[in-house]
Amino acid sequence: MNSDFSGIMSPIAYFDSPGTHNTAETLKLAKKRSLEREINDIVVASTTGSTGVKASEVFQGFNLIVVTHVTGFKEPNAQEFLPTNRLAIEENGGKILTTAHAFGGFGRAVHRRFGAIQVDEVTANVLRLFGEGTKVASEIACMAADSGLISVSSEVVSVGGSGRGADTAILVKPSNTHTFFDMRIKEIICKPRL
Repeated sequence: MNSDFSGIMSPIAYFDSPGTHNTAETLKLAKKRSLEREINDIVVASTTGSTGVKASEVFQGFNLIVVTHVTGFKEPNAQEFLPTNRLAIEENGGKILTTAHAFGGFGRAVHRRFGAIQVDEVTANVLRLFGEGTKVASEIACMAADSGLISVSSEVVSVGGSGRGADTAILVKPSNTHTFFDMRIKEIICKPRL
């Protein structure tokens, strides 16, 4: 390495495949990096709350925001997040956020009705070039900022996954959804090697 190097050297973990089997290691790596960078705000995606419960055990004492699917995502009036998981997360000090998806609320309705591709779908698909978890982690950071649960002035660690579980963690300076292009993905902590 050049002795004139000026910057931060941080390892990135690459998983052989995406999925739930990476959850424990993803949370461990996310916590390690958050401690190294003195970051207190953690945002984690969780559909049923299973990953959220695991995160609430790992991130006790942090400002943990667990982001759920919207009610009605899978079927009308149904919430996939289990009440027992909600209780466990809250008992461990975590907060739970259920709100419209930043990259798929109204635009998804337009697409379903008219078949027209929307800007939020394009954005989501560009982020998926880095993996589904990177798209999810970026999206939930916006959602948490929109809800006022994290500040857009501070870096956060955001954790997403590919379907179920967690397999991606990024260090990000979040933005509100309406100022999305102000977001900065500062570091990739871990992700699947697609």
